[in-house]
Amino acid sequence: MQKLAAVLFAGWLAVSLAHAADDKKEKTAQQQRMADCNAEAKKRVFKEKADRDSFMSACLKGEMPAEKPEMTEQQKRMGECNAEAKGKKFASNDERQAFMSACLKGEKVMTQQERMGYCNKEAGAKNLKGDERQKFMSSCLKG
Repeated sequence: MQKLAAVLFAGWLAVSLAHAADDKKEKTAQQQRMADCNAEAKKRVFKEKADRDSFMSACLKGEMPAEKPEMTEQQKRMGECNAEAKGKKFASNDERQAFMSACLKGEKVMTQQERMGYCNKEAGAKNLKGDERQKFMSSCLKG
């Protein structure tokens, strides 16, 4: 029984050592290229899986695709305006479109809610009451 256990242990040890030796083999050129392309793909941002697949295909063929071109000023502004619009609450899609249009032109635009707050503060600072306040608020809210 002890001999059988010793033989089984020796067999297991031999198989384990063989697997360990296989694990330490160097990567083939194709395996190394795959690892390099995967690492490069992780650095880039792809909107769709097809874009990543296209990149990987070209990279594995050795045709490294160029980096994305620098964004134009208008594209940068569009991103900034979109980010600012996400933080606002618009009463309608038309209000959002008006905001985006003005923002892209470089103009400062307030939502209706922001304008109401601004006009209220102005009327309070001027100590307006009654009809005077109503006329001021009406003209202020129209822009």
